[in-house]
Amino acid sequence: MKTLSLSAALAGIALASSLTHANAQVTLIARGTLTSSAAGDYADLSGLKDKLENGVPANLLGGLGSGLAHVSGERFLAIPDRGPNAVTYNAAIDNTASYIDRFHTIRMNLKKAKKDDTSGLPFTIEPKLESTQLLSSLTPLTYGSGIGLGVGSGEPSQNNFIQHFFTGRSDNYDSDRNSGFAKDARLDPESIRLSNDGLSVFISDEYGPYVYQFLRFGGVRLRTFAIPEKFFVSSLSPVGTTEISGNTAGRTANKGMEGLAITPDGRTLVGIMQAALIQDANQGGAAANLLRLVTIDIPTGHVTHEYSYLLTTGSGVSDIVALNNHEFLVDERDGKGLGDSSKAKVKQVFKIDLNEATDTSDMDGITAATHAVSKTLFLDLVKVLNANGIAGDQIPAKIEGIALGEDVKTESGKLHTLWIANDNDFLQDYSGPNTNPNQFFVFGFTDADLNGSVYVPQKRFGCLD
Repeated sequence: MKTLSLSAALAGIALASSLTHANAQVTLIARGTLTSSAAGDYADLSGLKDKLENGVPANLLGGLGSGLAHVSGERFLAIPDRGPNAVTYNAAIDNTASYIDRFHTIRMNLKKAKKDDTSGLPFTIEPKLESTQLLSSLTPLTYGSGIGLGVGSGEPSQNNFIQHFFTGRSDNYDSDRNSGFAKDARLDPESIRLSNDGLSVFISDEYGPYVYQFLRFGGVRLRTFAIPEKFFVSSLSPVGTTEISGNTAGRTANKGMEGLAITPDGRTLVGIMQAALIQDANQGGAAANLLRLVTIDIPTGHVTHEYSYLLTTGSGVSDIVALNNHEFLVDERDGKGLGDSSKAKVKQVFKIDLNEATDTSDMDGITAATHAVSKTLFLDLVKVLNANGIAGDQIPAKIEGIALGEDVKTESGKLHTLWIANDNDFLQDYSGPNTNPNQFFVFGFTDADLNGSVYVPQKRFGCLD
């Protein structure tokens, strides 16, 4: 009982010391959906014509908001996660299928609203899918045989001599290695960022967790960044709950490295976990709400620091984006809302600063929780959307991808833009009250809303378009 009381006390102290409030007047300026492409309704531009093991088309357009990155102008990159595993198929592999991992290029077509527009918002967006890029490795990857699981091989039929595709199937791993084995074919992408020269993308993953670098045009993996061993699990299973119960350390299954940021100077990646590491969660108290962040020096590939983030009221973090080289916006949420048959409660964006943060790499969870980064509430998404007539049960449960886009001009002056997207789990529900399309929300904010912080856009040069 003494340990529990101390943990609870530390949780209160850490939360009180790490959370401050701001009076940001961030406003919703546009909203749009993307449900089709030149290939048809709910079809992407991958060119895939077959069906997955679960009967879903291999080119299903969905889950776009797992990660979102700005390219330039009105162009963005959007990445789905491991595929349509919300479709009941085979519990022995967590209902996953051999969905080939990919990312999309989207032109948002942001325009000032016409006088007869009924949305009441100053801008409109009409997202258009421009291309789909599949992700692969030049060297062979490890795929599951399916033996004993009631399924066939996890290797995609599209594989060839120089293309070995990454997929979302949960059994595509080497059981003799820990979850950090870079030759595993399973990949559950959750965030995407663009290099400053526009030639490559960085993608974070939940399975490893991994951070990979791929060619933007071609989708070939270029590089793997080494994450500390403490993040990996040693006993692997295609079933997430089994994997969690079979390990005493490492990332929680399906809640690995959810968010990834790149600093404006293009030198540093910042990855954040969705949930507490197993060893931290097992300590209880404040440690159960502690998320680890790592900073990675891109030129050397080395992890340089580890910091701690303490959840406020959300159940996890979905993404992180850089305001400047040391301050970041973090998307914290629960799982309530559209897609969960409930009303959204917690969808908040916090501002954090790593400049004065304490490196917690050698600390256990309880100790690290007392050194969590300071937080300032920047945007209460539910409150702003409610104020714009969007009911709680129409706010997507999985608000995940965030990106900072181009500034826009309004009658009252210049606004910076924050773009937020949802992961709809590939379950569009084509009609009816539970329709859950891929949505994009655009928010405008001023320098004053940053409460003393300075927004520095990512440096851009080279081949961006």
